[in-house]
Amino acid sequence: MLRRRLFNVLARLARSMILYIPRPDFLGRVLTGTMIVIALPLQAATVEAIRSWRAPDHTRLVLDLSDETAFSSFALDNPSRFVLDLKQARLVGSLQSLSLEETPILQVRAGIRKGTDLRLVLDLSAEVRTSVFSLPPNNVTGHRIVVDLFDVLADEPQSEPEPVLSVDTLNTRRDIVIAIDAGHGGEDPGASGPGGLREKKVVLEIAQRLERQLAEVPGFKPVLIRTGDYYVGRQKRRDRARQLKADLFVSIHADAFTKPSANGASVYALSLKGATSATAQYLADTESASDLIGGVAKTDSDSMLMDVLADLSMTATLDTSLKVGALVLEQLGGVARLHKRQVEQAGFTVLKSADVPSILVETGFISNPTEAERLATPEYQDKLARAIRRGVQSWFARQPPPGTLLAWQREQGGREVTIAAGDTLSEIAEQYGVSVTAIKASNGLSRDVIYVGQTLLIPEA
Repeated sequence: MLRRRLFNVLARLARSMILYIPRPDFLGRVLTGTMIVIALPLQAATVEAIRSWRAPDHTRLVLDLSDETAFSSFALDNPSRFVLDLKQARLVGSLQSLSLEETPILQVRAGIRKGTDLRLVLDLSAEVRTSVFSLPPNNVTGHRIVVDLFDVLADEPQSEPEPVLSVDTLNTRRDIVIAIDAGHGGEDPGASGPGGLREKKVVLEIAQRLERQLAEVPGFKPVLIRTGDYYVGRQKRRDRARQLKADLFVSIHADAFTKPSANGASVYALSLKGATSATAQYLADTESASDLIGGVAKTDSDSMLMDVLADLSMTATLDTSLKVGALVLEQLGGVARLHKRQVEQAGFTVLKSADVPSILVETGFISNPTEAERLATPEYQDKLARAIRRGVQSWFARQPPPGTLLAWQREQGGREVTIAAGDTLSEIAEQYGVSVTAIKASNGLSRDVIYVGQTLLIPEA
């Protein structure tokens, strides 16, 4: 009886403690060998870091947590504030280093409420629309809470005119729109190479070079899907290409493989049945995990129904994707070793657009030390961009969409090409299926010398 009474008293006094009593002298005769275990409350989660990213239409805050915790949020006016409460949590470190330039956040303040909960207050300088969600751990990061602050102006409908290059009194000749997608970004670094080289940085630089090169070619309007270091969900990348009414979507990557010996450039198109190789399946699976790493709320994820509907209407665009991919792969073979000499296919969800031909270019394996060293150099990035540009340009020279400048030029019996850095007469002749002699004759050239910015008329093959 005494033993039970002492146990109950200690249990009430140490409700939130774990006690082990090995045999203390004054209780040894009563509680010999007794272990008293009382459950502790859950350990408080720590906010180990807060990071910020700025995208064209929103600002993102990411809270890295030591463990999962419940949270709630609400907004306040006069002045405008956004409040995030984390249950049983505490902040480690300082908020002073948080970069808030070009964001609607004036400052972030932190405090403790109810003794154990963490409150974060975001003082705002502009009206925003908010989205808050948690992300489970993955092989790159632990538990996270993501706060997205969308610019209200970005939600207003845009009345942009159709992209056009040249207009005369009789014809409107639109540009061929190329959507250029640099993979990964922001929270999602992509694959990593030796010395901390990150895929997201390399592919953005190649994409920017491709955009600049295509912008110099009359009849083309290149548009970057992401212009900086922030993440764009896979579905939003596809949606952006459709909003642009793009004639082609090009996604650029530099992935990794389980073996560092894997090397070579590749071009991929969508597969509706299965991957054409184990490598293709591995890369498609890696790409599919990017939303979880990059931070996309479940409501923004790809819809199974939309994917099924897209599958049913992909036949025509898939055929075009394979043909464009083959020309790009051919050009890449002139500057890089090819992993496979044919366009491969896998279930890349970023390519699943029913009305926009889409290809994914793996510029090399960043996990291969030799390729990583080349991928990091501006010279090699420029060569890769030039090869992609030539392949794209070659396809549309042969199959210009109706209503475009290139289609009009074909109707006039010829096509115009503006010489870019690295172009040669022999390569141009090969792209357009004509002889060097025919090009020289059409343009009154006595030598094989051409210069950047020069415009040549390409005769029909």
